Amino acid sequence: MNANDRTPADLLRSALAADPGRPLVTFYDDATGERVELSVATFANWVAKTANLLQGDLAAEPGDRVALLLPAHWQTAVWLLACSSVGVVADVGGDPASADLVVSGPESLDAARACSGERIALALRPLGGRFPQTPEGFADYAVEVPSQGDRFAPYAPVDPDEVALAVDGGELSGAEVVERARADAERLGVGPGRILSGLSYGAWEGLSSGLYAALASGGSVVLCRNLDQAAEGALEKRVADERVTVTVR
Repeated sequence: MNANDRTPADLLRSALAADPGRPLVTFYDDATGERVELSVATFANWVAKTANLLQGDLAAEPGDRVALLLPAHWQTAVWLLACSSVGVVADVGGDPASADLVVSGPESLDAARACSGERIALALRPLGGRFPQTPEGFADYAVEVPSQGDRFAPYAPVDPDEVALAVDGGELSGAEVVERARADAERLGVGPGRILSGLSYGAWEGLSSGLYAALASGGSVVLCRNLDQAAEGALEKRVADERVTVTVR
């Protein structure tokens, strides 16, 4: 990866330049049987569309705070990189009442209504499907994002030394996210390999093993939700089928 990368969005751009066709995020949900694989190019396209939604339709500006009330999911990974692209703070599990806008999964909609700003709801259905009926007071991400542009350019350059991520009760700048992710990748021995993570996105360890460390090392992630509901022997088969080199649970 490029040693000059100083934000997560920089890491994604370098990955896209190096090999757009390789897998980046492979997502499993053992409660539904869902499997989704996104190449670097496909993931980057989702990030660009989401960043355009965030900056354009939602009028988010650098320094704004986005409360992300979402589980470990491929669409959550997209939102994390979209926030980095715009320069807003991704506040993982943050208080909606003190956020400028909120992005919520279906299980946290009531809490998300405390946000006085824009509210986006994600159904988290297979293939990025929409809600059968849009929740009152929210815009449905699956309805809003497809029409967004496939390329993104921030209105203002993103400062890598400004706060980019809030998690575990602390805050990290974009540069600190990259630095910690690189250190984690080296410690785990990820390299350009595949890391399987069954951890929640609610803490740094889950965010790193489930996204940032792979990005920082030129690797890819197999992100597993509801791994405790996997059938007997399913994890071992998955590790073999996906050519996993590191497992974090």
